[in-house]
Amino acid sequence: MKLAFAGTPAVAVETLKALIGSKHEISLVITAPPAPRGRSKELIPSEVEVFAKENNLEVFSPVSINSEESLSHLKSLDLDLVVVVAYGQLLKPATLATAKIGWVNAHFSLLPSWRGAAPAQAAIIHGDELTGVTTFLLDEGMDTGPVFGQVTTPIKDEETSGQLLSRLATLGADLILKTLEGIEDGSLKPVAQSSVDVSHATKLLPKDGKINWQNPALAISRKIRGCTPAPGAWTSIDSARIEIAPVEISDSNELAPGITLISKNEVLVGTGSFAVRLSQVKPAGKGWMNAADWARGLREPITGFDND
Repeated sequence: MKLAFAGTPAVAVETLKALIGSKHEISLVITAPPAPRGRSKELIPSEVEVFAKENNLEVFSPVSINSEESLSHLKSLDLDLVVVVAYGQLLKPATLATAKIGWVNAHFSLLPSWRGAAPAQAAIIHGDELTGVTTFLLDEGMDTGPVFGQVTTPIKDEETSGQLLSRLATLGADLILKTLEGIEDGSLKPVAQSSVDVSHATKLLPKDGKINWQNPALAISRKIRGCTPAPGAWTSIDSARIEIAPVEISDSNELAPGITLISKNEVLVGTGSFAVRLSQVKPAGKGWMNAADWARGLREPITGFDND
């Protein structure tokens, strides 16, 4: 089939790589335009754009995929289908109609659970035991289109969202190839999503990573893992922000929420249930460091983190 691929972040690269190695023709790679990153605000191309250019693929990075210019370009390609993985723009009906079969998305959840921008993060934060990838035909809604296929995988106890997304990217690439095969030979037809157990996973912002030490230890651990590596989990001391890496739950319940107990080899922090043991921290303007080393190096010992 004659395809285009639409994706932006690193997790989308695995599927593009699989498509390059398949029998299908990739006529175009659609991605977000270069965006400012870091303190310098230098415009940096997306991971998908970098990979596409390394493989001599044509890249199209419009500000709006729904513009008249974009529609004209897409129509001129006479595409059979567009594969989508974490592209980042909502598509209007006219855009969806630019490919004969349509736009087929690989979404990192078991739809209709966790529709939206951060499904893997939501699954970890909410304590789901199982997740997966769903391929479906895009419509005008937010991840509401009919489903072609799903693959499931358990969420590991200590897994971060970054680690989970890496696994889902590999599973998704394989599922996309199987979905395309079924569409091409006519053995696979999309089936409407269930209207039961629908949930939504909105984009996580930096403010969403703030730790509430009043919560139980398990909820805090899940929150930190779900926000790692992005947008990052954090707390503060006298309003100075400190990022927190995944923690270990201890068997101590003697510390009040947010209160710290610092020894030579560890830093414990009280929660609404059991204390958690910090592994690494990242103070503002510095790199990641061992939590005990950080605490011992402070000019003034701390007794706890901000708890508001």
